[in-house]
Amino acid sequence: MVLDPATRQVSTRTLAGGSPRRLLRLSPAGWHALHELQGGGADSRAARVLGRRLLDAGMAHPRPRAGDARERITVLIPARDRLEQLEHCLSALDADTPVIVVDDGSEDAQALAELAARRRARLIRRPLPGGPAAARNAALASATTELVAFLDSDCVARGDWLGALVGHFDDPLVAAVAPRVRPSPDRSVGLLGRYLASRSPLDMGGREAAVEPGHRVAYVPTAALLVRRGAIDRGFDQELRYGEDVDFLWRLHDAGWRVRYAPDVEVHHDEPVTLRRALARRFRYGTSAAALSARHPRRLAPVRLARAPAVAAVLVLARRPKAAAGLIALSGLAFVRRLRSHGLPPAVGVRWFGQAALQSSVSLTRYAATLGLPAALLMARQTRKPALLVLLVLPALQEWSAGERELDPPRWTALALIDDAAYAAGVWWGCIRSREHRPLLPRFR
Repeated sequence: MVLDPATRQVSTRTLAGGSPRRLLRLSPAGWHALHELQGGGADSRAARVLGRRLLDAGMAHPRPRAGDARERITVLIPARDRLEQLEHCLSALDADTPVIVVDDGSEDAQALAELAARRRARLIRRPLPGGPAAARNAALASATTELVAFLDSDCVARGDWLGALVGHFDDPLVAAVAPRVRPSPDRSVGLLGRYLASRSPLDMGGREAAVEPGHRVAYVPTAALLVRRGAIDRGFDQELRYGEDVDFLWRLHDAGWRVRYAPDVEVHHDEPVTLRRALARRFRYGTSAAALSARHPRRLAPVRLARAPAVAAVLVLARRPKAAAGLIALSGLAFVRRLRSHGLPPAVGVRWFGQAALQSSVSLTRYAATLGLPAALLMARQTRKPALLVLLVLPALQEWSAGERELDPPRWTALALIDDAAYAAGVWWGCIRSREHRPLLPRFR
């Protein structure tokens, strides 16, 4: 295992990092165990206990050995028409890996059956479409291998992607591992293609992570996911047309399993080719928030805010900057004193509080520009128009500046605002239809 790049030694035998950030103070034996882990071994019980704690906290990541996946894994592919994409998906897979294709009510069932036979894939036919959850459950019922790999028919997984992921299952607590799902290079052209290349909703980014609700990577898509079959209890919730993958992973977490995100392995996905289709997909994803909130209360809050920075941001918008500055100063002083009692230098406390204040401000403005837009528009009478413009544009500009974008800031920001608005509209529609308000309200921490 290796320490996460954001994990730092902040004082003698004290580490800071993880998601959410925490302090870990080590005894002399613990410090020795850390060096043992960093040297590539875990021979002592102390090293194994510490290693587990670091992995679960997101302060370190495993470095498993690659393995032979051919006899341990069955690839499960739900499909409904899209024959050309399915052809590309199947042709990229290792010929020795068992494959089950579930025809979820295709209009041209004969053509799909011929394609599956030509690619030596076992076919399961569902006469009526039931959605991805039902199709995956049908495939699960027929799989007998130790591991199963879910792969969508519009994905292409080249190389030994399964062999690169299978080593994670040497950890007996790991239930699932996800590669990074990125847009297909041949689709990443034009204005929309270049935008989605850097902001696809299926791409969880380039930093590896432990997947856990409320953490930096809260979920991963099942467009490409390797799962321990023995960890699966009742499969996917077939009542969920969207968001079934989030529900599936969170139930694994609640059962005590671990889920890993391994972006060093990549799978390519065909993104929408028109803005209308891209926005329709984002809208549909948004509609799942209400149903997920009913199944996982308090986990679907659109934003989690630190109280003092959030209140200070509201005071600034209400034209009370002095009150906001006073609140920030008092809260920052209390935070620095609290960390100092743990033996940390004041400079660390000041830096951390500044980061938290900035992040809360950006999160609040993002919320105001999307789900909280009705409230932000009502506040327009009490605040200056330039401040409202900053409220809408700042989150997208901050996101653009944090990564490598192929588009210039104006066009990227415009597309991001439209994209977020489509998702927010889906959330509102799902909440109104099901009378569920929790996905609309921020939570304070």
